[in-house]
Amino acid sequence: MDQSVIQPEKMELVVVTHVVDAITFWAQNVTEKINEKINVMLTEKCPGAPILMGRPSSHKVYGARYSEDKCWYRCTVQQQSEDKFYILYIDYGNTEIVSRSDLVELPEELQTTGLAKKYKFWRFHVSSEQDSPLFSQGKSFLHNMIHGKKLRVHKKSVCFDGTILVEAFQGNLDIGEELLKFKFAKVSLPGNRENSLPTVNLQECTGLWPSRNAPGELDTLGSSLGCMPKLRPIFSDQKPQIIKEQKTSVAVQPVEKLNAGQEPLAEIQSSKTDVNGQQLCSQDIEQAQNETESELQRMREVINDKDLEIKKLKEEGSAIQQHASLLGQQLEEAKLELQILKESYEKTKETEHNHPTTFANRISQLARKVDSLRKLRESSPCSTDEDHLLESITIIMNYRISMPLSSERLDLAWKAYDQTLENLRGCQTMAEVESLVNIRNEARGALLTAVDDFLQEVDKLPINERLDRLKKVASSLTAMFSSVMLVEQTEERSFEKFCEWKEHKQKKIKNVRKATDEALLALSSWATRLSKFSCLMEKTSLTEEDVAEGVDEILMNADKALCEELSTESSEQDDQEREMVCNAFNKAIQSIQREQSMLKAIRQKYEFNTQFKQEIQQWQIGPPKADELFAVKKRIRSLRSQLRWKLVEVSCLEEAEELDLPEILKKKEEIAETRNALFQEISHEKKQYIILCDLMKRGFPELPVIYPDADINGYMSSAGLLMKSLDRDMFDADPMRELSGRRPLLSTDFQGQKIVLKCYAVDEESEAKMLEQAAHYHRAQQQNPTTTVPLLALFCGKSDPLAYVMVPHYSNGSLRAIQKSSPLSSSEVRKVMKGVASGLQGLHAASLTHASLHPNNVFAIGREKGIVGDYDFTKTPEQRVSDSGMMAGSISLVAPELKQGQPPSPASDMYAFGGILLWLHVPDFSGTLESERQNVEFCGLGLDATLHKLLSKLLISSTRLSASEALKEDYFISVDV
Repeated sequence: MDQSVIQPEKMELVVVTHVVDAITFWAQNVTEKINEKINVMLTEKCPGAPILMGRPSSHKVYGARYSEDKCWYRCTVQQQSEDKFYILYIDYGNTEIVSRSDLVELPEELQTTGLAKKYKFWRFHVSSEQDSPLFSQGKSFLHNMIHGKKLRVHKKSVCFDGTILVEAFQGNLDIGEELLKFKFAKVSLPGNRENSLPTVNLQECTGLWPSRNAPGELDTLGSSLGCMPKLRPIFSDQKPQIIKEQKTSVAVQPVEKLNAGQEPLAEIQSSKTDVNGQQLCSQDIEQAQNETESELQRMREVINDKDLEIKKLKEEGSAIQQHASLLGQQLEEAKLELQILKESYEKTKETEHNHPTTFANRISQLARKVDSLRKLRESSPCSTDEDHLLESITIIMNYRISMPLSSERLDLAWKAYDQTLENLRGCQTMAEVESLVNIRNEARGALLTAVDDFLQEVDKLPINERLDRLKKVASSLTAMFSSVMLVEQTEERSFEKFCEWKEHKQKKIKNVRKATDEALLALSSWATRLSKFSCLMEKTSLTEEDVAEGVDEILMNADKALCEELSTESSEQDDQEREMVCNAFNKAIQSIQREQSMLKAIRQKYEFNTQFKQEIQQWQIGPPKADELFAVKKRIRSLRSQLRWKLVEVSCLEEAEELDLPEILKKKEEIAETRNALFQEISHEKKQYIILCDLMKRGFPELPVIYPDADINGYMSSAGLLMKSLDRDMFDADPMRELSGRRPLLSTDFQGQKIVLKCYAVDEESEAKMLEQAAHYHRAQQQNPTTTVPLLALFCGKSDPLAYVMVPHYSNGSLRAIQKSSPLSSSEVRKVMKGVASGLQGLHAASLTHASLHPNNVFAIGREKGIVGDYDFTKTPEQRVSDSGMMAGSISLVAPELKQGQPPSPASDMYAFGGILLWLHVPDFSGTLESERQNVEFCGLGLDATLHKLLSKLLISSTRLSASEALKEDYFISVDV
């Protein structure tokens, strides 16, 4: 069928998950997004879920472990044979036979309808038997064509078993027509598998089957054939297209009759040219109706024969059922008779055991039991796992350390102190500072008292010893009970129940052993009496009655005691006892972990307060001052004045009519010394700022108000980047003309390091914006310092409207310069671009979009370490991305979505990253990246498979990777191997 006549809204998009035969397959709806969520829940729930017990329910959903990948999937049980289950994976459609150990119960939230549905091609049936080679070839043909791929299907009807009859298309290809072309399927209509029905005329005015007599007859016919699933009524908008398009009264025959009826069709076609064509058509219609009625009559006779056969089979089935019931009754009687014989045998055996036939046998049995009990007592360990657990519980419960009482008072004192600091931070005038400082000092004094109390109390606690003891106990318990799975929640009385059970068990064992010892002692006493009586060398007062008295009872008691102790010692724990031990172990581990956490918190609190006390004690005499900072600033002003004067002197000497070269060299040496001394003082100034900012954060927030000239807040707001003491005329800088196309760049030295000064023209508004963006970048760079270019300083010119950003100078280190002189190898590209991806990951994590990633702004240090360069802090991301330099060779690094008006984002950075990566491997690439159509092709470029996969994911907007996801790709993982 031509898919162009099908309305697009009637089509559904599915992805094929399993192929059954040449015309049947299972598929999932593409619009359903819950498959990943179900997989995650199965991974979490199934490993700990209970195994299926008893007979499964056909209405429930279970979890099964698939034999191929050992992962868990949802299924229903179709059939059971002993401990083997024939199952259907409801989210994919494939089947498998699994054992009971691979089936688990699923919670209620996973008891939902399967994601996969069963589809069959409409008006087709398989053209061969199941065991034939053509059947297997047809299944393989369809599997290779559609498995794992997306299809567009047009639903035609639904069978009563839920199978959906559809027309399927892959692009412009009609799948059903392909099956028909290769003879893997034949055309049929409902109820006609082997073309056994005659041609039926379809007319628009009379519905689908106009020539039939009654609906009841049609149903009977359809259900009797058994060649196709019985269909539900056709949808109102799914009438065959041949009915919708028919505009005349000429009858159209079904497709399955086209091959079988070529001659009638040729006659009809030739009759169209005849003058009496209308009459011939009427005769053909009448003839077809007559043939149909006769065929229907024949089919009714076949149905009656089938009904008789079914009735006969039912009678035979009833007789077989009665015979099976009789056999079952006989089997139950045989089982009962066998049980009676077994009980009789056990009684006979017990009688022979309790009443041996001879005295020798009784003594022999006693000797064997005594020997077994002796070995059992000798081999039994002095301390079992249960004993060790009981000992551990005693250590946990009886020697625990509680939170010091002074800890709560200390927390309250800290809360009051923090509030005074918060009030000071909000203070803006000197008038308020003095009173708030006094309040802060009072709160600090109270805090120090609470700190002393806490430290003294903690000093008396054996925290380290207790932590070591708990660590040893936890290690030994974990080693002994390694097979026990830890759980989050345990019963509250687990310790009490275990101790009661253990005490009862020990008492029972003690009583049993005592009874055995007494019985054996009585036997030994009797043996002693017998020995004395039997000795003829000595006289004895024992009589025959003394020796024979109670012999049977002594032997019986000894045997009974031995049997009871042997049974007690060799008995294993039942399920209830094992659960009790496991609960006690879990609670012991949890108690250890809780106490360890508390003790570590106490120790950390102790260390923090000790440090706080030491810091505060140094300010008891008076609060910190900014005198040192002001002294440094004064020395900076003096050195700067000296430098300026010396520069004037050199300038005058150089412009004199007679050059005094020795004097000029001497002055230049003095200038170099003065400049180095000036830079050292500026470094000292930065250290003082760091000290004051640290003091401000830790307890002296009033410093910016007391010393406004120090501009501490300005330094902090720039993240320590702004250095107001620096100025352009302090540097002996050379212009970098070859790189100064967009803005002036100056190369110079600063504190022994080669640096670059980037110059930006700013006004008051853009200066504030620049400071904000530079500070944001600087904070992000400090979190990931090895993969982004650092900002060394930022300052504004005092004699010009320029702002200067100081960065390290990477001579010929940009990717463009390296590729121009000595291109990187493939392995070097991997290492460099992995560093670039890490740099982008750090910037994106700080909510920064670079928007200026291009070969001039990416550096390769030592041809192995890639770092991301800074960007123009005076521009917005939208302005930066529109720069003409966003090119790598002939590849545009501007993402397609940006050309459509969307703002720059981390995804657009990753597009530029992918473009640079492609350029590094294929410098002369001149193709078109059609990412908006998701058709990026790199065939013929000779790219590595992992690189091809990564580029496809970077240059397609709908599935573009983030920086962190890109680093997990095989292309970059191989760098570490």
